[in-house]
Amino acid sequence: MGLVSACSQESVVEPVKEKPAMQEKNGIDIWPRLNVEVKQTDEVESRIQEIMATMTLEQKVAQMIQPEIRDITVEDMRQYGFGSYLNGGGSFPQGNKQSTPEDWIKLAEDLYQASIDDSLDGSTIPTMWGTDAVHGHNNVIGATLFPHNIGLGAANNPELIEKIANATATEVMVTGIDWVFAPTVATVRDDRWGRTYESYSEDPEIVRDYAAAIVKGLQGRAGQDFLSDNRVISTVKHFVGDGGTVGGDDQGDNVASEQALFEIHAQGYVGGLEAGAQSVMASFNSWHGEKIHGHKYLLNDVLKEKMGFDGFIVGDWNGHGQVKGCTNGDCAQAANAGLDIFMVPTSAWKPLYENLVRQVNEGIIPMSRIDDAVTRILRVKLRAGLFEKPSPANRKFSGKTELIGQKAHRDIAKQAVRESLVMLKNNEALLPLNPNTHILVAGDGANNIGKQSGGWTITWQGTNNTNEEFPGGTSIYDGVKAQVSAANGSVELNENGDFFKKPDVAIVVFGEEPYAEGHGDREHLDYQRGQKSDLALLKKLQKQDIPVVALFISGRPMWVNQELNNSDAFVALWLPGSEGSAVADVLFTDADGKRQYDFTGRLSFSWPNSPYDAVLNKGDEDYSPLFPYGYGLSYDSKDTLGNDLSETYEELEAFSTGKKIFTGTMQKPWVLLLSEGDKEELVVASTASLGTLSYRTIDKEVQEDAIRMTLTDATVPSGLKIASKSFFREDISNELLNKSSLSFMIKPESAITEAVMLNMSCESEGDAPGSCRGSVDITENLKAMEKDKWHALSVDLQCFSQQGVDFSGLVVPFHLLSTGNIQLSVSDIEFSFDTADSASIKCK
Repeated sequence: MGLVSACSQESVVEPVKEKPAMQEKNGIDIWPRLNVEVKQTDEVESRIQEIMATMTLEQKVAQMIQPEIRDITVEDMRQYGFGSYLNGGGSFPQGNKQSTPEDWIKLAEDLYQASIDDSLDGSTIPTMWGTDAVHGHNNVIGATLFPHNIGLGAANNPELIEKIANATATEVMVTGIDWVFAPTVATVRDDRWGRTYESYSEDPEIVRDYAAAIVKGLQGRAGQDFLSDNRVISTVKHFVGDGGTVGGDDQGDNVASEQALFEIHAQGYVGGLEAGAQSVMASFNSWHGEKIHGHKYLLNDVLKEKMGFDGFIVGDWNGHGQVKGCTNGDCAQAANAGLDIFMVPTSAWKPLYENLVRQVNEGIIPMSRIDDAVTRILRVKLRAGLFEKPSPANRKFSGKTELIGQKAHRDIAKQAVRESLVMLKNNEALLPLNPNTHILVAGDGANNIGKQSGGWTITWQGTNNTNEEFPGGTSIYDGVKAQVSAANGSVELNENGDFFKKPDVAIVVFGEEPYAEGHGDREHLDYQRGQKSDLALLKKLQKQDIPVVALFISGRPMWVNQELNNSDAFVALWLPGSEGSAVADVLFTDADGKRQYDFTGRLSFSWPNSPYDAVLNKGDEDYSPLFPYGYGLSYDSKDTLGNDLSETYEELEAFSTGKKIFTGTMQKPWVLLLSEGDKEELVVASTASLGTLSYRTIDKEVQEDAIRMTLTDATVPSGLKIASKSFFREDISNELLNKSSLSFMIKPESAITEAVMLNMSCESEGDAPGSCRGSVDITENLKAMEKDKWHALSVDLQCFSQQGVDFSGLVVPFHLLSTGNIQLSVSDIEFSFDTADSASIKCK
């Protein structure tokens, strides 16, 4: 089913064809036997058995271990002969973000040569390198970055998708890498999920068709150039149901029926596996409370036996460690459930390897299960020709760095940008713009290639990147400037919307900051709730009678009614990638006033009517979006949206209670850590210490309902730190909007001799310091308190907001720091609504 075109909000040209109601079947009968294009051959199967017959248990288990490049050496590869390895998002050769393609090739070559060196492990089986090239070869500086999947879904062009995948495969192979962890085939049903932009559509049929197209683009076609020298191994991920967790919670629980799990969430596997995808990545999420990494029914009975998948299943980043009874270094359950390759970053790879060997010897894991896993791994390696192909440094595209970011690839990306744009509003046909005018370009996204590219861009979260780190790329401003200059117009760039000469029109580029999995989860869809700085910019320009074109960067549809009302034209850009200049190709006519390109993008996700419309999918009962699935204006459309959309909504009770952080126990999603300078240690017991800092639980009202910090002779700032679990960002902008304070009980138990600071931040461990931090000095407040008595202390959240803390992405809500000898206790930490005006520390 394709996207429908739409000419106005009221009138959709082509009716949306809905699927018939799901016909419930029983259990395994729901799942089909796939007609996979890649068939088994006697030659490959015979060779697998020949290799297997020579392998020891240790060599077989090594094939099932996939460590990360930060955690192994070339000598480790020579000693163990790992079947594969990966680079995680934001991981680079030698840890250098500025690594050149030559650096990537050298590491690939060194590890490959070590893998086929049998001097220590007795094995000559070649290893393979997997990477998250999810919108181009996105970890490599200078690569072509394509629009993220949500934009490609709006383009609705499977042929274009195949070209994008082919170009990505070429750029990946330049760096000596064999294997790509793509495509993501989640069908997102709750747009609060932080990986919504990694999905093509809420429509499973779009996901199915795109999955087939991208697999063919990466791997080639069966019987033609399948896994030839021009192609890489692909991975459909994440099996299964990651886009349908309760509340859009990353790594959460999917409670769909089995019929819905197949018809909604598994269609990408129907398309991708029938096209010949050789690997499947297991998902972090659970299905009805059971983690997929340990789900034998889904991994083995459904995927392998019923659907007939004969490639291998790889885990996600220590996902096996989340299975009940498992740790990162010990998980027989996942192996027995059908996991073939353990993705095991960090040093946990070694105990995992040792435990798997032991568990086979003790009969906990049957040898037949190990043999099945290794058979599958070898089958893929043989199909990919890894035993015959030259080493990574000597393959067809290896080292041809001119292919990375080459014009042909950037032209494909520009086409994708142009086709992905969705025009939601065009009052009085403001667009297309005449380039022979004076244009103001404003907003913090106007000249920011990192922001327009989103997450999974050089770094994992896509943060802390500068324009200089995108050689060959262009910002949206670059494109506007080129169009206007070519037509003898003039342009000013000013992020804040100031100007020397009053413009004929203002183009304002704004939207979400980059994020990736976990950090992108939201509580609601109200854009910039409580911190409407972009709305203020739009209003500022409109008050000066300047027509405003709003260009909205986002990884999901959002509630932007106020921003729509204060714009004359509004375009959803999604996350266009490195080729931002292509946006201007659609916005402007040529110098002679002729259209260059029309708006052809159509919504592949329904657009919300309220911030709480996160679960809004075509075919739902009481379906009432602001813009329906398939909506999108063209230049020939009549826009009837107007400027009077509702700008208020009823506050739901579920969003109107303060968030508890510590109430005797840490409340989800928060965890407690000790911090000493750059070192941190998770607190899991009633007592703990880190350097000069010690911690213990004490009794305030009931047993162990408070925590005591003792600091002695500290040389660096040390203290108690509360952060979100896994350091994911939490959306608590509701607290800021409701005039909240951070309140807690505190008891000074020693003299206060040095400064005591209370910090907040929206940066995770390991992030480079940025502007998303705030600090409040509570020293004088503590000095004024009677010692050994409990006192209430509260801080207006505006104190942190004014310093740049983004409450839609909070990581650390409470970090108490000092360098002096001090002992104090805290309890009852929470965000309290309607208390900012009475807070102990106020910041107006």
